[in-house]
Amino acid sequence: MEKKLSFSSSLVIGVMLFALFFGAGNLIFPAELGQLAGDHIWKAMLGFLFTGVGLPFLGILAIGFSGSKDLQDLASRIHPIYAVLFTSILYLTIGPFFAAPRTGAVAFDIGVAPFLNGFSVDLARFLFTALFFGISMWLSLNPAKIVDRIGKYLSPLIIILLIGLIALTLINPMGTIQAPQKPYIEAPFFTGFLEGYNTMDALASLVFGIIVIKALHAMGITNKKQILTSTAKTGFVAAGFLAIIYLGIAYLGATSVELFGNLKSGGAVLSQTASHYFGSIGLILLGVVIMLACLTTAIGLLTACGEYFHSIIPAISYKLFVIIFSTFCLIVANFGLANIINYSLPVLVLLYPLAMVLILLTFLGPLFRQSRIVYSTATVTAFLVSFIEALVKFYSLVEKQVPSWLTAVNEAYKTYIPYYEQGIGWLVPVLIVIVITGSISVLSNKST
Repeated sequence: MEKKLSFSSSLVIGVMLFALFFGAGNLIFPAELGQLAGDHIWKAMLGFLFTGVGLPFLGILAIGFSGSKDLQDLASRIHPIYAVLFTSILYLTIGPFFAAPRTGAVAFDIGVAPFLNGFSVDLARFLFTALFFGISMWLSLNPAKIVDRIGKYLSPLIIILLIGLIALTLINPMGTIQAPQKPYIEAPFFTGFLEGYNTMDALASLVFGIIVIKALHAMGITNKKQILTSTAKTGFVAAGFLAIIYLGIAYLGATSVELFGNLKSGGAVLSQTASHYFGSIGLILLGVVIMLACLTTAIGLLTACGEYFHSIIPAISYKLFVIIFSTFCLIVANFGLANIINYSLPVLVLLYPLAMVLILLTFLGPLFRQSRIVYSTATVTAFLVSFIEALVKFYSLVEKQVPSWLTAVNEAYKTYIPYYEQGIGWLVPVLIVIVITGSISVLSNKST
């Protein structure tokens, strides 16, 4: 008899998944988008929800649909060596290089910095992040209890606190929505689409999907069909909560401009809003929300990274990897939130198309019998486009002159590749390659 996932279990795992996704960027980026998008907010949010909610949901579903044991197994459909490289870089990106340190940096900037009153910012940041990643490390050393610790206790509190703040914004708005600012004036949808990259959730979904499947196995659900159905249910719960919170925070940001003006960051928007509605108590309440949201994400990322790198380098224990990554997160977090966000952009521009192509091919795979030539050619095509865009962004970031050859290639891409300037130039070439190589593969199999 097939065991089915109960509604209560779906809710618990779904809320756990929401908490793993919902961390630093999920709070600050929608608020900033709301301020800048103005009365174009709904067009911008449609794009943001596509990459910030839709893609993570598809990523979770792809892991369940593929039947793969982990991301490396799924990526090996392209090539075994590529699988190790891609998976390792992805784990490092959402782990100790960018996303995990960002959780501590955001928690400090919003939850602690407003209360320093002249105390040394650098010293306070170091002391706080040392405590933050020390707690994250301790909780990550026993991953078997992650569902209980996160899904049952921390996550519901985060949801309640945030929905309470959003409800006040809806009942008693701070002001009317103003005119949009650059770059949301001309292309709000595509700007919101690219802003969703910053959450890194589509990348994380390919990792968190394995955590969901392990939780399902622990509950006795091992049938492939039931795993796919259960994964869809839990993913829908997480995606639903993400969409509600994102829309609420974006609306909060949009209605705050008349009162506060355009603030420098989404964190400042949230701080000012909490102070407006609740005074100093509001700042404390917001600090609690930030710390809980960021802590749950840090735990999930450290756990996932520790398990993966232990699997490919068994000589180093899981616990030692967690300690190493926690220490590295502490160092990176002290470079400051702005630097972490800026230097992650070129990496995200490179990785996101590769991840999206892998998700797309996972669902289309049965049509061309999982032909490796389709997987590899589509991935190479996406890489050739996204690599140039990532290089251009890197040179812009470090304020160095772009080499002439790179300028020439970039201009050619702008001229001949549809939607390149909108940030999704990889899409049309990849679809063309999939159709051509997929057709060849199917016809070759029929001929054989």
